[in-house]
Amino acid sequence: MTLTPSAADKKARTISEALPYIQRFFDKTIVIKYGGNAMTDPKLQEGFARDVVLLKLVGMNPVVVHGGGPQINDLLKRVGKEGSFVQGMRVTDEETMDVVEMVLGKVNKDIVSLVNRFGGKAVGLTGQDGAFIRADKMMLASAEEQGKMLDIGQVGVITKIDPSIISFLDSGDFIPVIAPIGVAPDGETLNINADLVAGKLAEVLGAEKLVLMTNTPGVLDKDELLLTGLTPKLVDDLIADGTLSGGMLPKIESALDAARSGVSAVHIIDGRVEHALLLEILTDEGVGTLIKSK
Repeated sequence: MTLTPSAADKKARTISEALPYIQRFFDKTIVIKYGGNAMTDPKLQEGFARDVVLLKLVGMNPVVVHGGGPQINDLLKRVGKEGSFVQGMRVTDEETMDVVEMVLGKVNKDIVSLVNRFGGKAVGLTGQDGAFIRADKMMLASAEEQGKMLDIGQVGVITKIDPSIISFLDSGDFIPVIAPIGVAPDGETLNINADLVAGKLAEVLGAEKLVLMTNTPGVLDKDELLLTGLTPKLVDDLIADGTLSGGMLPKIESALDAARSGVSAVHIIDGRVEHALLLEILTDEGVGTLIKSK
């Protein structure tokens, strides 16, 4: 089918618009947290896999960290167990941890298979592989009782990430796909929030960008309007006045830590938009919230 002149012009402009971004981010590391609807809608899954392969083929180094929240919730319900959260963190007892490991293992293999189907060379990992994500058990400060610490089970806070395995894969043009499971000093496996893994990995790798995919347009103000061009100071103000809370907090904390640690730009984007990843990285407009390092 032949394009009309106007359609051809629009398509050509879009393609040429990508050139300066390809040049700017050539051989740069981009850490992508993959989650939300983009993980459950088959069309969006395929679009994401194609986007990751394209970024690799034009010379960037994508590193994918995935969640699995909806799938974990579904399996918990099927086994008659209700998932619960405290301050955006999943309460993870031993039975829940078994479900988490099972689900994340399957999700990881599915993503690897899809990326490879579209011409990439993806390799699946968890933090257990080479014990490259080390963690301590997380204790949360109670929001209701001052001084009280809450035990939320086998949930981890990252103490160290060894980047050597990621660097090795990158040297062979592989695309790492990472499940957010860490290892405690005693060898216990710990469930870690995927946003936090992505953020810490971006810091350790000296990534140019951290991209967090979500089920919202980005960071919204109290009137549900999209905010962008934020700085760490502005984000701190949004947390202080209660604009940001609940499940968005781990994403924001991850974004802030990365921005303050030298990651040039953090993007919180709407994974429900087809090819949101390419639109955010390779076009002038973008489809989400940009948080600049300063």
